[in-house]
Amino acid sequence: MRVLITGSQGFVGKNLVVRLGEMPGFQVLRFDRGDTLESLPGLIAMADAIVHLAGENRPKDVADFSRVNTDLTRVLCAAVSATGRKIPLVLASSTQAELDNPYGQSKRAAELAVARLVAETGNPTVIYRLPGVFGKWCKPNYNSVVATFCHNIANDLPIQINDPTTQLRLVYVDDVMAELIRSLESMAEGVRWGEVAPEYAIALGDLATQIEAFKNCRSNLVSERVGTGLTRALYSTYVSYLPPAKFAYDLPRYGDERGVFVEMLKTPDCGQFSFFTAHPGVTRGGHYHHSKTEKFLVIKGAARFGFRHVVTDETCAVFTTGETPQVVETVPGWTHDITNVGQDEMVVMLWANEIFDRAHPDTIACKV
Repeated sequence: MRVLITGSQGFVGKNLVVRLGEMPGFQVLRFDRGDTLESLPGLIAMADAIVHLAGENRPKDVADFSRVNTDLTRVLCAAVSATGRKIPLVLASSTQAELDNPYGQSKRAAELAVARLVAETGNPTVIYRLPGVFGKWCKPNYNSVVATFCHNIANDLPIQINDPTTQLRLVYVDDVMAELIRSLESMAEGVRWGEVAPEYAIALGDLATQIEAFKNCRSNLVSERVGTGLTRALYSTYVSYLPPAKFAYDLPRYGDERGVFVEMLKTPDCGQFSFFTAHPGVTRGGHYHHSKTEKFLVIKGAARFGFRHVVTDETCAVFTTGETPQVVETVPGWTHDITNVGQDEMVVMLWANEIFDRAHPDTIACKV
C-alpha cells in the first residue's frame, strides 16, 4: 500500500513514517511544507491511501489558518475526486473544531470539505478530532504543554504555570499510531468519525508535579509507577527529551573491607533493587527479618548461603554460582548470611520487597 502522508515532517507525521517503515507492505509518499500544490495531484494519483496531517496551528499571520488547514484540504479533495478512484482518506482534525476561533473554524471547514468529497463520491474516509497529542519528537515551546514541560524540566529550564487547575485532554502518540494504522487496514465507503483511545485527563499543575517526580527519581531513586496508563506514556515522553549528556547518571556507592553496596532503584510499593560485592572468604549478612523478604542472584563468583531458624535452630545451606542462574530467597524468621567461597570477587543482585527504612529496618543482627 502506497500511503501519502501530508505533513510527514511534523510530530505525528514523523511517528507515522517510522511506524509504517517497520511494517511490510507499506510504501510512504510525502507532501510537506515547502512542496508546491502543483505536485500534490501527481502524488495523489500514485497513492493507495492518504493520511492528511498537514496543518497550521500557530501561524504568524492568522490568514494562514484558512490557507493551510482549509484551502490545502480542498485542493487535496479535488485531486482525489479528479482521479476517478476511491482513495481511502484519513483526516487529522482537532477538538478545536468545536470552538469558534480562527483555528477551530479552519479545521471545521476542512472537515466540511472532506464531507463534501464523501457525499459526492462515497470515498472511504475517517475523520479524527484529536485532543492534545503528546509523545516523542513533539516540538517543545510550540503547541504542546507536555512537550514543553518535559523538555524544560529534563534540561533544567524553568516552566510557567498560569492556572494549575486547567484541565488537559490528551492522547498518546503511540495510541494515535495504532488507531491510524487500524484505519488504513480496514476502510469502508462513506465517512466515519474515529476516536483514539484511551483519552487521558490531567490538571496542568498535576502534570508539572508528575514530570518533576520523573526528574527526582534519579536522586531519590524512587521510581514512579511507570508501567501502565498515563504515567507510563508521560515517562516515556519525558525520557525522550533527555539530552545525550544526561543518558547516564551516577549512583551512591558504599564500600568497606568486605566489598561495595549500590542501590539502583526503589519503587513505591514493590521494593528496591541493588547489588553488592564480596571479596574471597568474606561473609556478609548475619541477620533475620520478621516480615521483609529478599531475592539474591549471584551473577559472578561462587556463594554459600547459610540459614538458621531463630526458634528451632534448624539449619540449611545453599550453594550457587554465576554460571547457573538461581535465585535464593530469604525467609522471615530464618537468620541468613552469604559467603564468597570462590577465588574471585563475588557480585550479587538483590531485590528486597520493601524500601529500607532506617527508622524501622526490620533487620535484626543474629549469627547463623
